[in-house]
Parts: sequence; structure tokens; C-alpha cells
Amino acid sequence: MKKIAVLGTGSVGQTFATRLAGLGYEVMVGTRNVSEKLSTPGKDGAKNAFATWHESNLNIKLGTFAETAAFADIVLNTTKGLNSLDALKLATEKNLENKLLVDIANPLDFSKGMPPCLVPELSNTNSLAEEIQKTFPKTKVVKTLNTMWCGLMVDPSLIKGDHVNYICGNDETAKSTVKLLLNEFGWKNDNLIDLGDLSAARGTEAVLPVWLRIYGAKKSAAFNFNIVS
Repeated sequence: MKKIAVLGTGSVGQTFATRLAGLGYEVMVGTRNVSEKLSTPGKDGAKNAFATWHESNLNIKLGTFAETAAFADIVLNTTKGLNSLDALKLATEKNLENKLLVDIANPLDFSKGMPPCLVPELSNTNSLAEEIQKTFPKTKVVKTLNTMWCGLMVDPSLIKGDHVNYICGNDETAKSTVKLLLNEFGWKNDNLIDLGDLSAARGTEAVLPVWLRIYGAKKSAAFNFNIVS
């Protein structure tokens, strides 16, 4: 059975973990502190949302970032972009070496409220994906699925018609592997647009400010973009 690690316990991480397990993968979800994550009470004093989700998905393993990164050959980064580098450093360079890392995060700064802006040092002439690649040079980083709602990421059929997903990375073999995984989620090759090397992540990450404005106007995340020519 193929093993995939999902770093991040939020709604995006939960969505990916559930979908991957349903596809027959052995999945492990990573967090900073397992016992703390499961025991921290929710806003109403009851179990937090992740603990409730985990109780319903006991077939999905749970570990620290380091344990989870060591677990599999494919690692998905679904952490908050502002914290991604710190989380990956906790996963350790050794555990990420020679592995495929699919980066789905966006470098959003919520410090001034909604809507967020892009982190200045990770935009325009740089990107989160490129910074991850520079920090972990022996890891094969591929950027994809970061321009839409997580429901569509793992099931593009949730909305009608053609809509696109971008992919970029410096390693062609790694991108080919990710494309096969995207096919399993339901993405048609005709709707996958390969933008080239990882510098293209500067553009795809910059889609988020527009996406968030549309989300605010529509009051729904069930939409995506298409290329018409």
C-alpha cells in the first residue's frame, strides 16, 4: 500500500487525508504536538474539531511532523503558509531528503484581518514554494492545487464544466508523479496546466488575493477558474 504524509491538521489536511484514505493510501497526518492537538478544547469547551474528526477516522495515523515526514515517500504540505517553513523544519531535512513534497499552502498574512495579504518576502520576486525548495534543496517540491477550495482540490466534479488546476516544479519526474495523483482525484489531463519551473508559483500564489475577493462577493467557495481562448 502506498504511503502519503499530510502535514497539517486543519480543514485542508483533513480533506486530503480522508480522500487519500478512501483511495486506498496509507495516510499519516502530522502536527506539532499530538497529545496537545487532541486534548485542546474547542471554543465551546467540547472536543475540538480535529479530535472529533480523528475519532471518526482512526484508520488514519497521527504523529509529529518528524514522524509523519519519515513515514512516507510523498509528503503534502497543507499547513498555513505563514507557518509552513517552521513546520517543515520540525519535520527535519533528513526526513524530507529525496522525497516528493507537494506544496498546497499559500503565504497569507492575516495580521491585519480579512482579507489577508501575501507575505511580502514570499511574493512578487519569490514564493513560498521556492523558499521551501531553497531550504530543502534535496527535496523535490511541486506546487499545485493552491488556487481553489479544498473540496475541489480532491474532487473537481463538485462543480460543473471544465476548470483548471496549475502545476509547477523543477523536477519533471516529480511533476509526472503528482499528475497521476491528480488524475486519481478526478482531474483530467486537459485541465492540468503545467506552468514550468517552480518560479511559476509566484503567479499561482498571487491568485489568492483575487480568489478571496470573489469568495467574499459570492459567499461560496464552490467556484474555480478556466482558461478560454
